[in-house]
Amino acid sequence: MTNDCEAAFGHIFALALPALTSNNTPMTNPARYPLLSQIDSPVDLKKLREEQLPALAEELRAYLIESVASVGGHFGAGLGVVELTVALQYLYDTPRDRIVWDVGHQCYPHKILTGRRDAITTIKQKDGLAPFAKRAESEYDVFGVGHSSTSVSAALGMAIAAQRRHDDRRIVAVIGDGAMTAGMAFEALNHGGDVDADLLVILNDNGMSISENVGATTKMLARLLASRRLNLWRERTKRALKPRSLLWRFIKRWEEHAKGMFVPSTLFEELGFHYTGPVDGHDLPTLLHSLKTVRDLRGPQLLHVITTKGKGYAPAEHAQIEYHAVSPFDPKQGVVKKPAGATKKISYTEVFGDWLCDMAAADANLYGITPAMREGSGLVRFSKEFPDRYFDVAIAEQHAVTLAAGMACEGAHPVVAIYSTFLQRAYDQLIHDVALQDLPVLFAIDRAGVVGPDGPTHAGSFDLTYLRCIPNLVVMAPADENECRQMLTTGYRHDGPAAVRYPRGSGPGAAIERELTALPIGRAQVRRHGRGLALLAFGCMVAPAEQVGAELEATVVNMRFVKPLDGDLTLKLARSHRALVTLEDNAVAGGAGSGVAELLSARGIEVPVLHLGLPDAFLEHGSREELLGDAGLDAAGIRAAILARFPQFAPPQLRDAV
Repeated sequence: MTNDCEAAFGHIFALALPALTSNNTPMTNPARYPLLSQIDSPVDLKKLREEQLPALAEELRAYLIESVASVGGHFGAGLGVVELTVALQYLYDTPRDRIVWDVGHQCYPHKILTGRRDAITTIKQKDGLAPFAKRAESEYDVFGVGHSSTSVSAALGMAIAAQRRHDDRRIVAVIGDGAMTAGMAFEALNHGGDVDADLLVILNDNGMSISENVGATTKMLARLLASRRLNLWRERTKRALKPRSLLWRFIKRWEEHAKGMFVPSTLFEELGFHYTGPVDGHDLPTLLHSLKTVRDLRGPQLLHVITTKGKGYAPAEHAQIEYHAVSPFDPKQGVVKKPAGATKKISYTEVFGDWLCDMAAADANLYGITPAMREGSGLVRFSKEFPDRYFDVAIAEQHAVTLAAGMACEGAHPVVAIYSTFLQRAYDQLIHDVALQDLPVLFAIDRAGVVGPDGPTHAGSFDLTYLRCIPNLVVMAPADENECRQMLTTGYRHDGPAAVRYPRGSGPGAAIERELTALPIGRAQVRRHGRGLALLAFGCMVAPAEQVGAELEATVVNMRFVKPLDGDLTLKLARSHRALVTLEDNAVAGGAGSGVAELLSARGIEVPVLHLGLPDAFLEHGSREELLGDAGLDAAGIRAAILARFPQFAPPQLRDAV
């Protein structure tokens, strides 16, 4: 770290550094945080004098740096909304007044000020705090969140319900971190301006989502000037005039034209929202003044707040993408990159990223599309090597899929890189625009199955269920890294829609062949020949199935294709074995195992079948290994479930335990 960078930390490190060498929880020494240590709820916050709030914000930022650095988690977004969070909790009567947060990784300061200060170091850990706002966790979390762009719709619904009940509670939506690039946000604004509900939308404009924001809306917001004088003048003038008078209407019309010369805020005004801003989101006195001004105004209001992601921690300000979410690190050093040449298993995301570049080099018709997940989906290298064929469409999953469909209509071969949980948001487009027209679009579905610390909002538990029922779609699940590369090639060369779904993290460590080799569609692979019992495993369940299969002397099959199933092999196994077990890291309901059962039923074959997969419940946050264990999908859980159902297959050394 440079001397300049260290100097920028200033008072923050004077507060935070004493705890770095201690194993104690941060608040065991309240003297380091004389104000924050007194805040157990927003009621305590309101006891402070307004001139004390900047010092509280400084303590909150230091505490946030210290806490998240000790355990990891979302980092930059929370630092950017410290002052905004303090101001909102100070001026509004929460939880009676509703504050709805968007893209919930902004919520760490909110959690700290609403009774969860000392538990913040448990965030994203099993049985700890959720990484996003969660209604079951706190009355202050008035709307659950994890996916972006939901806040305005939810807050508008609350505002309408309150208005109909003649309830004067205030409703605020805080939208930011790229969420304004999604169509759903504009659908809500369009409706909100029409129903004239009392609603304040705060646009937290930091120019970022995980990557830099893209699109015309972002460019428009970037052109906004500091227009406080204009806003102050117009408000004073309108208050001095008789409402609806001739002069009042003239001033109102003039303001719309004049403001358009200074700031492109007329978009929000035309949607029916009274626009105020932009305001410096790190200037607490100005922020408080602006919030007081708009707090009691009637009708739809939009306050535009300019913030810096990672504010107050210089490395995070300068490397906002890298510090979006972090593993534990020493704040004095910052995140330390692993040295070049350090050995580590390649992740499935990296397998996809390498394959995409290799296939793009071989086929000029390949186009890569991502809905604002360049880093997470492994497209960084592709975006640099093939910039003319790379499209980040911002947080717009529906558009991403239909864009790909349009490209395919004109002879291009698009690849949509998307998380399983985010593909849910484009389900109609997947059916209506791609599958129905049998267009050659490849979906590279990352974070399938059990995901882990981000919790149920980000779990990929349902994709096999919602994909398997779609006609024309080929669905594959690789058992290892090399098979993932082969399946991507298979799906790309297939003349129709195809999906390859793969888990977060790395696989068993299979050697990767550089050739772009395709697999025969609908053909499974027998990994182990056994007797009596056959284990039909899909995707990442093949590795534990092989371990258990060896112990139980069972046949083990890498099914490879969820759709179409290898019907010939499945029927052969059903006729030659006394029982079958299907294994998948997907919801059992309607999943791959259901496809096996449907095939057997259609052919009139009666054989006992045990379906192992994810339970009919939303999995909470924890490590991927912990959640797989809880679901009984590790080797021990699989063995126990099989022997509980089929004790006759227990080998001699295990019979006493059954």
